[in-house]
Amino acid sequence: MIKTLNRIWQRLENGLAFLSIFLLALIPTLEVFVRKFFKTGLTNSTIYTQHLVLFTAFIGAMITARENKHLYLALDLRIKGSLKTVISVINAFIASMITTAFAVASLSFALTAFADDKKLGGISMKLVAMVMFLGFGVMAIRFVLNLAGDDRKLRWLAAPGILFGLLLAFDPLLNILLTFFNELPGFVDHLQAFFHSLYASIAFPLILVLIISAIFGQRIFVVLGGVAYLFFARQALPLEVVPNEAYSMLTSHSIPAIPLFTVTGFILSESRAGERLVKLFRSIFSWFPGGLAVMAILVCAFFTTFTGASGVTILALGGLLSIVMLKGGYKRKFSLGLLTASGSIGLLFPPSLPIIIYGVTAQISIKDMFLGGIIPGVLMVMALMVFGIIFAVRNKVEREPFKIREALSSIKESIWEILLPLVVLVSFFGGLTTLVESAAIAVIYVLVIEVFVNRDIKVRDISGVVLKSVPIIGGVLIILALANALSYYIIDAQIPLQLTSWVEANIGSKYVFLFLLNIALLITGCFMDIFSAILVVVPLILPLGNLFGIHPVHLGIIFLANMELGYLTPPVGLNLFLASYRFEEPMGKIYRDVLPFFLIQLVVVLLITYLPFLSTGLLSLFGN
Repeated sequence: MIKTLNRIWQRLENGLAFLSIFLLALIPTLEVFVRKFFKTGLTNSTIYTQHLVLFTAFIGAMITARENKHLYLALDLRIKGSLKTVISVINAFIASMITTAFAVASLSFALTAFADDKKLGGISMKLVAMVMFLGFGVMAIRFVLNLAGDDRKLRWLAAPGILFGLLLAFDPLLNILLTFFNELPGFVDHLQAFFHSLYASIAFPLILVLIISAIFGQRIFVVLGGVAYLFFARQALPLEVVPNEAYSMLTSHSIPAIPLFTVTGFILSESRAGERLVKLFRSIFSWFPGGLAVMAILVCAFFTTFTGASGVTILALGGLLSIVMLKGGYKRKFSLGLLTASGSIGLLFPPSLPIIIYGVTAQISIKDMFLGGIIPGVLMVMALMVFGIIFAVRNKVEREPFKIREALSSIKESIWEILLPLVVLVSFFGGLTTLVESAAIAVIYVLVIEVFVNRDIKVRDISGVVLKSVPIIGGVLIILALANALSYYIIDAQIPLQLTSWVEANIGSKYVFLFLLNIALLITGCFMDIFSAILVVVPLILPLGNLFGIHPVHLGIIFLANMELGYLTPPVGLNLFLASYRFEEPMGKIYRDVLPFFLIQLVVVLLITYLPFLSTGLLSLFGN
């Protein structure tokens, strides 16, 4: 009976996730056509789209927990046996405790933050916001149930985390009760004072526990949100701030572009688009030295712009590209190093998701950020290309003769994929669509092309392909939501102001500051994923950039370039672990293989840092 209900619930989750993503793509696309042909618009389309992201994020996060795919720091600690079991139980206990507290705070937020008459499409906003309570609650339970398969003893060890989470949410529980009862017994005030005193004494030890648990595989969103929650609890501040900031982030203006471009990347990766692009670039470039290396870099850059440097590029194309390069005469060490380094090489090109998130967080024009990333992105790509050409010449890698017919045939086969960036960029930069509308059109475009034109994906398989993107979407959006709460605390505690005062008093040179900034960001890239780093670190560096007169776009490109390098930085560079998994090689070998490419990209990062015109040149050219 329980298994049957579980299957029904999972199908319901899958159906709701697919429906929300479908509507997320459909509504902005319809808005474009209605505006174009009928000179009007869809009523409240933007509000519906933004709240669909809220729904998608929490349904997606529930599915991500179900699949046990929430992002964590992938330290290669090689822990086995009973110690690994103990760590798993502790992590499940902590995760269930923190997410239970989030759930209660979210319920209180939903009940108290919206007026009774405030509705969305005829549905009470209180009910709409309940998806946060549902999402956190289901995740709390799943962190326990997913523990060690069917070992019920281990689950019972972790289950008390839910009870401790309720205790950690004493204030929100009181607020919930007050929405139903006008007055509570007098002893409740004494209990509240007791819990405030308790929170003040245990907050820092629990924060330390959370940070240590991150080293041993705790989910990133649990750590970031938990630290923020405990800071607020320590100061007896309203704990509903955490879900409030999560709500604010997920309903921001440009955030819907993130799940939409992610879906676009997954549709491409599930089709034969990668094979067509490999064939195209191979036919065009393989006649000159290093042509296959150039081909691999360009294909990776194309895919990464739409997959958001989420690792999909390495997983989807790593096997195919490695076979092509090995057959083309490249050594395995060089091939694996190049493909690992190229897994995030398109991060600075539009419509890169990290650029969008940075623009939203720093409140900078996303168009300006897109323009600022083009030349640095090209420089990063060219540096790897030159290294590939030099390697091919020195090792006398054989070249293939250029065949005009094969090249023309490849162009014909892949023309629709080639046009995708043009469709997105022309519509966005041409002022025809907003960023979200461009992202929605991209989803519809690739669906039509891969399903009805190229016929790589069958109609009945569309839902399955879209659902494969949900764990990434849910994992990333929930990190953004909870990291925003920590960002709020950092700003509220005036930490950026204090840091600015210290830097102003101790660092007098702009170039010394930039050097120290590079070191700090590289260290950050070692231990934080790019999405949470943007939300947590950017509020700290923005006032410092202003202090030294650094152009906001230049500062943003410096940040993103360092984070791109962070994907290759031990011990937790995401590309390193994905490459180890995809190519079935030990981490130590991947470290050695990728070292020369890391050093090349490090040089480029330094050039981007100290030559601001690389980031601001196009802005000046276009009068921005």
